[in-house]
Amino acid sequence: MKFLDEAKVYIKSGDGGGGSVSFRREKFIEFGGPDGGDGGRGGDVWVEAVNGLNTLIDFRYQQHFKATIGTHGMGRNRTGANGSDVTLKVPVGTQIFEEDQETLICDLTVEGQRYCLAHGGNGGFGNAHFKTSTNQAPDWANPGLPGEEKTIWLRLKLIADAGLVGLPNAGKSTFLASVTRARPKIANYPFTTLHPNLGVATIDEREFILADIPGLIEGAHEGVGIGDRFLGHVERTRVLLHLISAQEEKVGKAYKTVKHELEAYGNDLTDKAEIVALSQIDVLDDAELKKKTKELAKACGKTPFQISAVTGKGMTEVLRALRDIIVEANTEEKPAKVPKLRHRDMVVTDEGEDKRGDEDDDQP
Repeated sequence: MKFLDEAKVYIKSGDGGGGSVSFRREKFIEFGGPDGGDGGRGGDVWVEAVNGLNTLIDFRYQQHFKATIGTHGMGRNRTGANGSDVTLKVPVGTQIFEEDQETLICDLTVEGQRYCLAHGGNGGFGNAHFKTSTNQAPDWANPGLPGEEKTIWLRLKLIADAGLVGLPNAGKSTFLASVTRARPKIANYPFTTLHPNLGVATIDEREFILADIPGLIEGAHEGVGIGDRFLGHVERTRVLLHLISAQEEKVGKAYKTVKHELEAYGNDLTDKAEIVALSQIDVLDDAELKKKTKELAKACGKTPFQISAVTGKGMTEVLRALRDIIVEANTEEKPAKVPKLRHRDMVVTDEGEDKRGDEDDDQP
């Protein structure tokens, strides 16, 4: 399955059905009076975060979503049926933006979370609604209100506990493949990874999710190489694992290059907890390893881990360090309060069911 983390979609909710103009005409009933029913409400357009998806590839093949219109009212006080809703199913971690790509509509971070993107139009009143003691035969009815239509952008930011960053060929994909069941492409040339990969790592009977993104090079924030467009997928992580290949001539410079790109990208990535590791140490002798470890420690201000995904050396220690930071962050995080939302905009419950709020059915 191809990876797609951004999509442009057109949505339109259903128009409300028109009210009916009708009069009761039956034998032996001299004053039948008006009996036109109200029109039905148009369908809504919803977006829902579901499990089992990690790409927006479905929206490459369908970009238009329209809810059905409400049925018109009929005589004998028959109200038209409401239009059917339409639901966009997206991965957990999807953000919805207005057409300007800057105004955030909603951020779906919980499985089962739903948001109403476009409300259907109300149905019009039939002429029976307007009868009074002084107006006993109204001969008009209201049309239904039109639905809402807009163009929106879907942007996916993967939900992961830890993110892997580093220069191309730093050993990120090899690390992911060795500690998880993910099978990313691994080759001895730059930019082997062209899109983010996810894997579930297990250490001491505790699991956490790792995200591997394409490598960063100098000038990535200006679009050099693949650029920094995939850095959004590590914004939600608790900790970053920064890998520096032992094959780099200047490991300190390699660390500072990636660090500079993270700072240029912003979004508080440099404020996250960071673990630095010197990878691919199996290619060095003891003297060279000691020299490069000292150089890297001076650049990052901490003692780096020494790991080799091929031999397995140091892998357990790194995984335990990642686990400890993730567990501590999850423990300190307070449960988010569910805001009170108006007009049945967003709904999320423990059972994942839709519980809509009260709504005033204002008629035209």
